[in-house]
Amino acid sequence: MDGGDMETIMLGGSDLEVSRLAFGGCPMGGHGWGDVSRTALVQAVKASLDCGLNFFDTADTYGLGEGESVLGEALRGRRDQAVIATKFGVRVGAEGTHYDNSPAWIRTALEGSLRRLRTDYVDLYQIHYRDGRTPLADVVEALVDLREQGKIRCLGLSNVGQRDLDDIGVVVTDFVSFQNEFSLATRDHEEDITLLMTKFGLSPLTWGSLGQGILTGKYDASARFGPDDRRSRPVYVNFHGEKLERNLRIVAALRTVAAEVEKSVPAVALRWILDQLPGSVAIVGIKNRLQLDSNLEVIDWTLPADARELLDDVSRTEYATS
Repeated sequence: MDGGDMETIMLGGSDLEVSRLAFGGCPMGGHGWGDVSRTALVQAVKASLDCGLNFFDTADTYGLGEGESVLGEALRGRRDQAVIATKFGVRVGAEGTHYDNSPAWIRTALEGSLRRLRTDYVDLYQIHYRDGRTPLADVVEALVDLREQGKIRCLGLSNVGQRDLDDIGVVVTDFVSFQNEFSLATRDHEEDITLLMTKFGLSPLTWGSLGQGILTGKYDASARFGPDDRRSRPVYVNFHGEKLERNLRIVAALRTVAAEVEKSVPAVALRWILDQLPGSVAIVGIKNRLQLDSNLEVIDWTLPADARELLDDVSRTEYATS
């Protein structure tokens, strides 16, 4: 496909025009996703830009900064074609991992991200997780100051729900988007997502859009991962026990629809998100050009009504029994 075919939206009320498919940067960190080639990642980022995919989502904790460094390398000479979203708020140190939204850490974290990304501004700076201590108003004050300095263009939220509504409502005009996990395999946050969209007009960005890979159709009940892949751990429930069995029933439905519409299985899974959440962006982790091409099949079509109903029904049924 060429760049002219790419679906785009304007994030929130901002002037950020982004592709509805975002290049997820977690695998760029090179940690916990099996075999990852830096060269293949850089090539995939460049190919994304050529195809009109301009939205790249990362975080300072992905590979402890490695994810941002790879993205910065890949975008060298083409920064003006990209919309970069990164996150702050998760600190990893000798004493373990904890959340920190303090103004002092925000400034330190942003400078580190800018250095690794080889840029002097971030298009979308997002609170990765709230720390439960720093008032959101204080966080926003620090971010707005950085925005006025030209180091941030827009502000975003991540991993928020109804528990945050009162706080968000006071400062919502400063934000343009929010991220939550959402896919055919994980619909737990659907009510929160719908509420944040309708009540505040924020653009939803979905992470885990392919259920950490289970919705690609590449895996069956015998799926096994090495110790260097986080999906080997039971906490990644999509690949374990009854949840895996339920997900494979969803995958069977995806294969049926994919054959009908002549698209790849992951493209159908992603298309369901884009049709289910108008004005949304699906973030998907990409490790190489082959994965990119398969995911790009999501663009510029919609699911037939009967196919969407089938996927909606099977995923609601499986989710309801979880």
